Amino acid sequence: MACERITHGISRAFIGEKPIKAMLDPYNPTGSTNFVNFNTSKSIRWETSSKLCHINWVICDSDWEAEFCRVLESHDRVRAYVKNQGLGLEVPYKMGSEVRKYIPDFVVRVDDGHGPDDLLNLIVEVKGYRREDAKDKKATMENYWVPGVNNLGTYGRWAFAELCDVYEMELDFDEKIEPAVNELIENVCMTHETQAGSPA
Repeated sequence: MACERITHGISRAFIGEKPIKAMLDPYNPTGSTNFVNFNTSKSIRWETSSKLCHINWVICDSDWEAEFCRVLESHDRVRAYVKNQGLGLEVPYKMGSEVRKYIPDFVVRVDDGHGPDDLLNLIVEVKGYRREDAKDKKATMENYWVPGVNNLGTYGRWAFAELCDVYEMELDFDEKIEPAVNELIENVCMTHETQAGSPA
């Protein structure tokens, strides 16, 4: 694992100088919410706003996911969102010598100041207890997947963010998650607005 993290560090240092490009599935390079259709026995659900989500229900793994959806739908920068369930968005990563698949939690389309035709596609991972594999997932997203997809230039702009310590918010949950989500979105938007204003 140490070698993998050294490799991540080297790759991160060369972002912008030696562009990484993502290798897409040649048989299924593009996913769509049009094709999401599955059965479930889960009882925790959030009925989405048709203005913000093509899928009529978010099937939640816990109450915080429903609250997360509520906050997204009330945020003035959010233009669309979807839970990554049945969507087919998977990211390969390595945990030591073992190849695994990472399935992100949500994809949120955010207006970060570039206008309605150039929204930021923000992958949001919500973490309670941050296990060791979470570090490898985050490193893969930041060092390979996000720059790789952005360098293709055909799928818009992408970013990755973690919302950590969700389960520590259990007390006064409703009051705590909204500021946390707002801060996450604003921080990402501020970063991308700063990058847009930087000289080339």
